[in-house]
Amino acid sequence: MLLRSVFLTLSVWLLAVGTPVQAQNDGGATGVFVAPVKLASFSDDIEALGTLTSIQNVTLASTVTELVTAVHFRDGQRVKQGELLVEMDASEELAELAEEQALVEEARRQVNRFEPLAGRGAASEAALDESRRLLKTAQARVQAVEARIAQRKVVAPFDGVVGLRQISVGALAQPGAMITTIDDDSVMQLDFSVPELFLRTLVPGLKISATAAAFPGQSYDGELTSVDSRVDPITRAITARALIQNESRQLKPGLLMRVTLRNNPRQTLVVQEEAIIHNADKAFVLVAIPEGEAHRAERREVKLGVRREGEVEVLDGVAADELVVVHGTMTARDGGLLAIQAIESKGETLKQMLEATPSQDAS
Repeated sequence: MLLRSVFLTLSVWLLAVGTPVQAQNDGGATGVFVAPVKLASFSDDIEALGTLTSIQNVTLASTVTELVTAVHFRDGQRVKQGELLVEMDASEELAELAEEQALVEEARRQVNRFEPLAGRGAASEAALDESRRLLKTAQARVQAVEARIAQRKVVAPFDGVVGLRQISVGALAQPGAMITTIDDDSVMQLDFSVPELFLRTLVPGLKISATAAAFPGQSYDGELTSVDSRVDPITRAITARALIQNESRQLKPGLLMRVTLRNNPRQTLVVQEEAIIHNADKAFVLVAIPEGEAHRAERREVKLGVRREGEVEVLDGVAADELVVVHGTMTARDGGLLAIQAIESKGETLKQMLEATPSQDAS
């Protein structure tokens, strides 16, 4: 069934553009499909694979061995800087704090009593200095206890999103044991490796675009911000870093991205790949030159630039909006008459153009 479909398509093609269209043009014009030379945005693309990380990220962990008394966040919750996330038992420290604060008040009263006495000569300066020293010592002990109490509270170091909770109320927290992660995902860092051959093109400000298999059809724009100071002597590649704005919060740390670096962006002339005729080391196109109400083929040598899917950059040989033959290059001849069957303008396939072409038996 597939072979018959292919045979029928080829048969229609040969009838449409492979033979002189005698029914339409008694002069023996060759039926062809043409497309205009377009001015398009082009660049010398460099492709790589990279991994996303958040602009700020940290693993939250306990610094003390203590019982967890409260957990104030949910998995995946967005939090603000300074927001309390976890509390641990601090009853002993709170009692000690009350005791030390009482000692501070007592030391302050002693200073307040000695200052007027020393001013009248009723107390020695040494006694006043000692009272002041005791006050400072008591205040330092209060600060030390307050620091221990703070160690029993875990707060968000910056705005971001927390990960999965790894601790529960009643658990005994241990120093270094993970509580959760937090990521500032407003901006994502994309680290990727590029062959050292392209080192000179890796300059801050270079535009990049990235795609992820997880989100087909979507592209994310970013900008190169930094390049590693060393080339890997084994892989002969260097790591570069780009930043991508993540307003939608769709991108996640660890996501694999396909990166395209837009090097040397420019406006240039392009033609379809099908229009190129190769002969040894040269390239040619057939330009449809208007001649009265008809067109005549003119074979021109062209200088080609960068290729991309379906299109080729033309550096010299054609002008914008000129019509070049894209289907029928094997039968059309330099200087021969052309019968234009259709002008491709929106990337139509050959099948679509054949279906849109009026039947030659319609008359």
